[in-house]
Amino acid sequence: MDGSDIYKAANSIRLGSLRVGSSSRASSLRNGSTSVWRNSGMDAFSKSVREEDDEEALKWASLEKLPTFDRLKKGLLFGSTGPSNEVDVDNLGPDDRRRILDRLVKTADEDNEGFLLKLRNRLDRVGIELPTIEVKYEHVTVEADVNTGSRALPSFINFHIELVEVLLGLFHLLPNSKRHITILDDVSGVVKPKRMTLLLGPPSSGKTSLLLAMAGTLAKELKCSGKVTYNGHELHEFVPERTSAYISQNDVHIGEMTVRETLAFSARCQGVGSRYDMLAELSRRERDANIKPDPDLDIFMKAAATEGQEANVVTDYTLKLLGLDICADTMVGDQMIRGISGGQRKRVTTGEMIVGPSKVLLMDEISTGLDSSTTFQIVKSLKQFIHILEGTAVISLLQPAPETYDLFDDIVLLTDGKIVYQGPREHVLEFFESVGFKCPERKGVADFLQEVTSKKDQQQYWMRRDMPYRFVTAKEFAEAYQSFHVGRKLATDLATPYDKSKSHPAALTTEKYGLNKKELLKACTDREILLMKRNSFVYFFKLFQLIVMAFISMTVFFRTEMHKRTLTDGGFYNGAAFFGVTLLMFNGMSEISMTIAKLPVFYKQRNFLFYPSWAYAIPSWIMKIPVSFVEAAVWTILTYYVMGFDPNVTRFFKYFFILMLVNQMSSGLFRFIGALGRNMIVANTFGSFGLLLVFALGGFILSRDDIKGWWIWGYWASPMIENVLAYNKLVAELEEMVTRMVFETYGVEKYLDAHRKMVTYLCRGMKYRPPVENETNMGFVPHTDKDFITVLHQNGVNGLEVKARDGEWFSVELVPSSYIVMSGDAAMAWSNERLYSPFHRVTMNGKESRYSIAQFSFLEGIIETPKEFVDEEHPLLYKPFDHLKYLDFYNKEENRRLECAIRTYCGV
Repeated sequence: MDGSDIYKAANSIRLGSLRVGSSSRASSLRNGSTSVWRNSGMDAFSKSVREEDDEEALKWASLEKLPTFDRLKKGLLFGSTGPSNEVDVDNLGPDDRRRILDRLVKTADEDNEGFLLKLRNRLDRVGIELPTIEVKYEHVTVEADVNTGSRALPSFINFHIELVEVLLGLFHLLPNSKRHITILDDVSGVVKPKRMTLLLGPPSSGKTSLLLAMAGTLAKELKCSGKVTYNGHELHEFVPERTSAYISQNDVHIGEMTVRETLAFSARCQGVGSRYDMLAELSRRERDANIKPDPDLDIFMKAAATEGQEANVVTDYTLKLLGLDICADTMVGDQMIRGISGGQRKRVTTGEMIVGPSKVLLMDEISTGLDSSTTFQIVKSLKQFIHILEGTAVISLLQPAPETYDLFDDIVLLTDGKIVYQGPREHVLEFFESVGFKCPERKGVADFLQEVTSKKDQQQYWMRRDMPYRFVTAKEFAEAYQSFHVGRKLATDLATPYDKSKSHPAALTTEKYGLNKKELLKACTDREILLMKRNSFVYFFKLFQLIVMAFISMTVFFRTEMHKRTLTDGGFYNGAAFFGVTLLMFNGMSEISMTIAKLPVFYKQRNFLFYPSWAYAIPSWIMKIPVSFVEAAVWTILTYYVMGFDPNVTRFFKYFFILMLVNQMSSGLFRFIGALGRNMIVANTFGSFGLLLVFALGGFILSRDDIKGWWIWGYWASPMIENVLAYNKLVAELEEMVTRMVFETYGVEKYLDAHRKMVTYLCRGMKYRPPVENETNMGFVPHTDKDFITVLHQNGVNGLEVKARDGEWFSVELVPSSYIVMSGDAAMAWSNERLYSPFHRVTMNGKESRYSIAQFSFLEGIIETPKEFVDEEHPLLYKPFDHLKYLDFYNKEENRRLECAIRTYCGV
């Protein structure tokens, strides 16, 4: 079994231990962890020299008897006074964490090294070897094709020219007019573990590209060749984004979150890595060797290895380490929100990545905005971490102070895409003296290295006065370095392949994300809830705006002034419904700005594999559902009955549900537009255009007949098919009025309420085209409706024919503003044939198409003939029947040819 398989096995043991009993957990961890955490050769059975009183010894003995899984959750916590208490690390409070951290690291610049040494000594006592990573890059070349001059400006014209050039370039119809530049030119090197490496170079020398190449996150638009390996493994063999931590020089954070919340979310998403497996093996070996660790250190390590708690204890430690504890509960801030200073924001960027379990740190210009003292303190803390815990670090600094420069072990000097020097800091001046350049005594070495390759400043450092000076290029420096003894040693290291068998199984991360899907979704959901609370003013203001507009609308569309007599009256109801839908749509437009504000953070954290896109998008949608519910409920409750809409409670809830869906649709639409535009100007332009399309093609401003054929797709795609919504309401009222007339005419109005509770509707639009040559003019075959009551409306093209009781067919001439009401089979059976279900058909004779829309009413339940319809003259003709089952009966092919399907189905 190779190292990666062992590592996967160890992880599966840890995950599996969460699902089985305590005893099996302990044995599984003991069996699996020994192969992962190697013995460094030290005496694993050296006795603890720590003296303890009897009471503490008894408490510790009780902890040692627990199964491994439970033992890793328990610890002894000393209060400010009094004896120690047994605590569960999952339940550590803020005060407990603060006391533990104060005892371990009282002052970051004084106590951090002692804390790390204490942690390392605990591991060394039982012979646990820490994972180390050697990063090797060989013949790495990065190139790009870019526009220059005015063509590089992001203008409207340049965008379309670029689009045309790309399309023509795909077919090799147009030569490439872009300028070809080389960012990195065949660079090679090795970054050793346990050594601090300083990356120096003037601006535009390729430092960021080199760090991105080592992190495996170079932009896809760049042309990259060469090879980068971690412990001999190429980037495709593991997950480099989680094995290394690239710290950008751009400070991209959510301004509404505090410093502590920002780091805690990062720690939570990155997970604990291999800490849990290491701690399980450490605990087992200490128990076998009868070693009792320091209680505070023990609780700290257990909390740092526990998912959920690592977002607290490691966050607190990182805050203290970076000097951010004084502003931990201050908002990060942005251009519109006052927050922390620029230097503190830069430290937040650093802390966001080092708070995770990554073993390789690639830090790009972390000193921007920091004073030299703060930079020195941060670099000093990082050096202690790298040297003591055997990490790997490459740190890019522009102009480090001399005391900061002296903290580094190795120097990489990059100029014009070439590595001029890479090796120990002690030999860098020796190299430049060998090619004729000397650093003055009172000159900072870092400043000298930045200037010695510059054409403007190089001459002042020329030391060979007996020889004429000439400018030495970066290429010549690189060639001279190859013959220098440090360069020859580096060439030997590059030629020697890394022995993969020596790579620690836990060194390289093979899992794409630090948490499982459920925990990732929970983490993103918690953050979304937090941001909604911070942006609560927006949601309360939207609700206040909705209430104000509701009261204005109620005065405009007041029910005492809203009649139901003519088609014009129906237009008023149509307008009232349209205004409500429009307002709910506009209320979702605030999503554009909130989405764009969070996009840079989303892209950064997604690329660093904090979470997948779906884990970010789903909470953004789910958390907006209650907002849509409240907004739609407030509008519906305030306006529905005041405006005089149908009082049926079912339609009230349908209206509310439609408005809620429209609000959800608009929120999703504007989030999509914001994500697509990525810029407020572009997003607002597209958002306004999208609203214009939805309104214009929704069926209210332009009727369906006025919409051009090539735009008809927008009519059906629009969520505001307002004419259908208005038609359903108006026709439902007409159907209800006709039904009431029928019930009252026959004296059975006592059954009306029960009947109304059973009614459901189906609305259907139909088109009948004119016949073509050699085609009959029959548009629809003769049939009866299978519903209870049908309300039919058509355009100006006639064609409906109805068969009377005497068997004669007659044409029905309708104007567009009128309706026809017909009873169906269910009404005929219910009335014991007092009502007639007529046969009808459609014939087409002209050259215009006929459009009609019909609303069918069905009854959910058993239909039974009232006793008032049965007497000696009218004996019972139909048995009670289920209306919906009758439809299933009729839908069978053999039953469609029946003369009267209802009599066959339930006739007496």
